[in-house]
Amino acid sequence: MAFVPLGAASACGQAATVLTLAYGDVFLIGMVKPMEPVASAVLLLIFFGECVHPVKYAAIATIVTGVAMCSADHVAVRDVCARRMSRLRMQVGARISITRHDMNEHLRLQQYLAEAFCLDIRLRPFPTVSNMPSTRQRNTVLAAAATVSAGALTFVAPPSTPSAARIEPGVAASHAANSQPQGSFGAATAGAAVLAAGCAVRTTAKGKGQRKAVKVAAVATDTEVETDCINSIRFLAVDAVNKANSGHPGAPMGQAPIGYLLFAEEMAYNPKDSTWCNRDRFVLSSGHGCMLQYSLLHLAGYDSVAMDDLKQFRQWGSKTPGHPENFETDGIEVTTGPLGMGISNAVGLAAAEAHLAAAYNKPDFTLIDHYTYTIAGDGCMQEGISHEACAYAGHLGLGKLIAFYDDNGITIDGHTDLSFTEDVGKRFEAYGWQVLVVDNGDKDVDAIRKAIAEAKACTDKPTLIKVKTTIGFGSPNKADSHDAHGAPLGADEAEATRKQLGWNYGEFEVPDHVYAAFKKQADAGAEKQAAWDKLFAAYKEKEPELAAQFERAVLNRKLPDNWDECLPKLTEEDKGKATRLHSQDCLNAIAPVLPEFMGGSADLAPSNMTLMKCTGDFLKDSYSERNFRFGIREFGMGAVCNALSLDKTGIIPYCATFTIFTDYMRSAIRIAALSQAGTIFVTTHDSIAVGEDGPTHQPIETIPSLRLIPDLTVMRPADGNETAGAYKYAVERSKNESRPTMMAFSRQALPNLPNSSIENTLKGAYEVVECADPELIIIGTGSEVHICIDAAKSMDQKVRVVSMPSVEVFRAQPDSYKEGLLPKGVPTLSVEAACTSGWGEFSTGQVGINVFGASAPGGTCLEKFGFTAENVKACGEKCLKGETGVLSDGTQGKH
Repeated sequence: MAFVPLGAASACGQAATVLTLAYGDVFLIGMVKPMEPVASAVLLLIFFGECVHPVKYAAIATIVTGVAMCSADHVAVRDVCARRMSRLRMQVGARISITRHDMNEHLRLQQYLAEAFCLDIRLRPFPTVSNMPSTRQRNTVLAAAATVSAGALTFVAPPSTPSAARIEPGVAASHAANSQPQGSFGAATAGAAVLAAGCAVRTTAKGKGQRKAVKVAAVATDTEVETDCINSIRFLAVDAVNKANSGHPGAPMGQAPIGYLLFAEEMAYNPKDSTWCNRDRFVLSSGHGCMLQYSLLHLAGYDSVAMDDLKQFRQWGSKTPGHPENFETDGIEVTTGPLGMGISNAVGLAAAEAHLAAAYNKPDFTLIDHYTYTIAGDGCMQEGISHEACAYAGHLGLGKLIAFYDDNGITIDGHTDLSFTEDVGKRFEAYGWQVLVVDNGDKDVDAIRKAIAEAKACTDKPTLIKVKTTIGFGSPNKADSHDAHGAPLGADEAEATRKQLGWNYGEFEVPDHVYAAFKKQADAGAEKQAAWDKLFAAYKEKEPELAAQFERAVLNRKLPDNWDECLPKLTEEDKGKATRLHSQDCLNAIAPVLPEFMGGSADLAPSNMTLMKCTGDFLKDSYSERNFRFGIREFGMGAVCNALSLDKTGIIPYCATFTIFTDYMRSAIRIAALSQAGTIFVTTHDSIAVGEDGPTHQPIETIPSLRLIPDLTVMRPADGNETAGAYKYAVERSKNESRPTMMAFSRQALPNLPNSSIENTLKGAYEVVECADPELIIIGTGSEVHICIDAAKSMDQKVRVVSMPSVEVFRAQPDSYKEGLLPKGVPTLSVEAACTSGWGEFSTGQVGINVFGASAPGGTCLEKFGFTAENVKACGEKCLKGETGVLSDGTQGKH
């Protein structure tokens, strides 16, 4: 491609330069006066125009004319150039990329044109126009431009045209002269009109030209609709954050093209039924940019996000909170906010798809076949959880997982090169992912589209699409800076951004054709769901047993009748053992009855006793199996299991580790409680009785601190029946309520208790040693209950011993039951091998351990730190004398 200056010509009596743009057998001739601002803009549009098809160019040329006549400012014109740049850049190998919108942009373009084509061109910015025309007004101008001069906008191509390599100056000049418009308007506008009427010629394969008339008309192209859709997303985010005076506009402005493609072209979803089991899943891992997701849900037609909801962004009672919340806003799959959590959840959603597809699909019946998409940012990539979960995803080969890395290079501190210089692509390749790169995610929508297609073509690996974007794209003064990250643009900058992007709509204004574009995709999703319903009806005829299971477990998300009859029941005479072994018995009793029950351990299965014997390992080639091998990845494990529950396909997930290592996945446990995920957190080695491993592995504050998390139920069973009761509670809470339970089991053997049962466990606390009118009440939990019983037996007073496997469940009981079990005015002593914090709610005196443990046999640790019947008896006697507060805190065991 080359620009060929042909010398001076005359246009309405004023000097102008005739330029020929030639590409292969397509060439365009026009006249501009370079020192005129409008002419400069026309030149830019020629350079970046789509010139491979004459009819397309005709439309573009008309737009050029319209822009010229509208006296648009240089920013808007340059953005039009940029939108058309990608394809031409690939054709000519140009390296220039318009990614920044500052007042010196035209100087860089000028320099490039001078270096690439030896042209001495001076480009000047247009004067800013405060009132840019609307789309309708602009189209009207374009239509008017078509009638500026009779015959001027219709050009009849000659029967044969030289190729670009054979252009002779005289021939080109002749074409230019023949295409000059008639009239008396100024040189710049005349030049634009000439360009609009320029030659657009292609030869046939044999070189024989065809005589064709190319008529220029003002038309709305698919590209324009696409651009409007993308800008609608951007400005809904800008306007909502500005109105709230709080939020993160920058990420949605950069991610908008990705969001548009997913919700307007790629994803299968039905806004009228957000729980359809074969919908595509979308997770916004960079949850601070949630106005992207809210805008997409609104445009896609979800009733949960009306325009008024967008206007109430981050306000009390709104459906558009400051980070995506699945329990608050219909259409959101998981709650994100802590960076890295979302992409890790996406791994769990993809794992759910892989398992259900393997378990239920048959050769003629593909019930489950959907994708999980996620957008993650630089912060997500820096958080360790993304390493854990994404390494696991690569190991599993989850080919239906497609992650977009929004590589905008900005965090709150500033540019990421302050702290983050690793090659993320190579890192993910090492995980076993396919890695694709889109260099210009701000504007090159086709490149993103192509990358998605390539990602779908790779079925044995997850795909990371690294998309280079500009945070705050379009903002003249805040783009590509942390100023666009966590603060509103402000009214003035929002207006400047509208001008920059040529967006001529008011605040919260969306054109009808944008809604129509998204509705088309939503309607297609509804049709896919209808087709799926027919498929499942046929499936029920062909596979009645599997269909019944699928309908119960996945669609209705119900437990089978009397499912809990599988749980073991023990007597006081049965031999005692560690509650982790009782847990193993319960897991293996449940597994054959509930095919939706699945999970695993963070490389501690032989210690946690969490392997199910009736199924194999969930691995790359065995997705139908249910034992997950998470590896030493507690945090990632927790996030994956949360997503298995939030997939809304009835899965009951569990994950396991040592109690102390819940600290590694604390945020995942908290998010499970917040987002209403039915994850069952199985933990073992729950006290200083861990023994020889010492204080690094001995939980002290862990269990009391977990009790502080709202909506998390903590279960610490004391024997086999309480363990079975804990599992009944946890499974039903997961399936029926989608709520999490954390269970802590002992390493050491414990006796079975009198009066223990599944039913009593479900009360949260009950009498194990009954006493009608107690003088003292001793409350024990977990492995300390049997010590409390022994202490009570050695005392002369009337003592009631209460086992309290769950503080939270007990709190939920009727007041009459709670007051009857723990009557006011009776001295009460609590005993737990953990911090005493929190026990003042139920007891007047406490026995606990408020210091770190020690490395020694478990029995020795318990004795040295005061967990003996003798010490409990002594503390009980202090209670009877009126002493209150912490009566034994473990300091006696320090050496």
